[in-house]
Amino acid sequence: MPDVLIGGLAGQGPKGHITLAGALAIRHGLVAGATGTGKTVTLQVLAEEFSRMGVPVFTADVKGDLSGIAAAGNPHPRVDERLASLGINDWQPQAAPVRLWDLFGKSGYAVRAGVASMGPELMSPLLELNDTQSGLMHLAFDHAEREGLELIDLKDLISLLKHIEREREGFEERYGSVSPQCLGAMLRRVHVLATQGGERFFAEPALDINDMLATTGEGVQTRGFINLLDGRELMQSPRLYTTFLLWFLSTLFRTLPERGDADRPVLVFFFDEAHLLFEDAPKALVDKVEQVARLIRSKGVGIYFITQNPADVPEDILGQLGNRIQHALRAFTARDRKNLRLAAETYRDNPRFETEDAIREVGVGEAVTSMLQKKGVPGVVERTLIRPPSSQLGPITAAERGAFLQESDMGRKYGERLDRRSAYEILTQRAEASAQEAEKAEEEVEELPAMEREYRAARRYSGSRVSRSSSRITRKKDTFASAMSEAVIKELKGTTGRRLVRGILGGLFKGR
Repeated sequence: MPDVLIGGLAGQGPKGHITLAGALAIRHGLVAGATGTGKTVTLQVLAEEFSRMGVPVFTADVKGDLSGIAAAGNPHPRVDERLASLGINDWQPQAAPVRLWDLFGKSGYAVRAGVASMGPELMSPLLELNDTQSGLMHLAFDHAEREGLELIDLKDLISLLKHIEREREGFEERYGSVSPQCLGAMLRRVHVLATQGGERFFAEPALDINDMLATTGEGVQTRGFINLLDGRELMQSPRLYTTFLLWFLSTLFRTLPERGDADRPVLVFFFDEAHLLFEDAPKALVDKVEQVARLIRSKGVGIYFITQNPADVPEDILGQLGNRIQHALRAFTARDRKNLRLAAETYRDNPRFETEDAIREVGVGEAVTSMLQKKGVPGVVERTLIRPPSSQLGPITAAERGAFLQESDMGRKYGERLDRRSAYEILTQRAEASAQEAEKAEEEVEELPAMEREYRAARRYSGSRVSRSSSRITRKKDTFASAMSEAVIKELKGTTGRRLVRGILGGLFKGR
């Protein structure tokens, strides 16, 4: 059974190695610690080890420094010292197989998704809609499906909402009343999302999930690809980042078959900067993360949250994270001390030291760890030295990144954006056809005699007065006489008509 070598106990050699069992990797995990304590290096080590097991990995590269995993590491005296302390004799510099992705298509292969694939469940929190607006978004998606309007990019969604606004009466007959203010607010939110990068993300060709599950081949030397999503610009749009990750996991859940017990995961997914997932996030979004985390391990996917403090992760989700690596936490304030104490209480005690003291004292590249043992029982907490990664520490250069992207066939697959016929084109064509029909009808009317034009105008006016209640079915008889009579009565009811009547009556009485 393959294991992930994380590190070991200082000076104890191979006997003190701390490993994560491959079969228990789908029980999820947590890597936490203050800034500068070594979380990124630990993430790099875990990604390398899973890749070496033949397991593909996905993670966001928030600061850009994880890209060094695509290049071989360099020997260093401090690396040699750590290897000697851990009794690791087979270490050698080695690059990992990497695929570079970017939601905006600038520094990696473009990651795109269709609006329809997000569904109203994810589009609503992405747009920060309230309950009423969210309900209308569900109805809009249902209307699009009924009408055969495919939603691919944001201009499709904008066209759909404007179509509902124009044809509001017909929409309300099927779904109930719709507030114009509600539609207007939704349209503004979509336009804001477009300016924040959504215009580039919602497009085709959409990401093929199988490209994230790829390995280098078959056999003993097979390695899983490490998929790095460039997050440097993406972090400026945290809601887009969160929604993409949830869309990705939801798509995996729908796509992957159920799996029984296995010696390794199908995919390991790292949520770097996990606090962005839950900071000011609506409850519906947090519930979605919890649901996905709870269910997706049956598909063979392990999820690992990387964050500064375990308190950043909601308790219901934190309770599902069996494998834990805790780097140092600093306790400068009363709140820090409380969080430190709570973090220590989640570990199985080791009689050799106090867990709370260990979390406070561990140095850079050292952590307090607890891995699941046989039958999923948490192991006792250990002070662990993290092993050095085999790949380069720090980012690759822009030139190296460019050369790397050119070598892969992913660039050809996702490089050119497509814009095929969808809701925008269909609704635009319908609007143009309606405008042409109206223009043609006006031209035909202009060619008619004056009396006939007045009759048709009166007929249209008479039809437009039909109320939206049950009286719709009681239309007036469309004859020239009735139309003219109605027009005359309308004038007599007005101010000019009243003056005319008074003048006529006054003349009669004077004559008598």
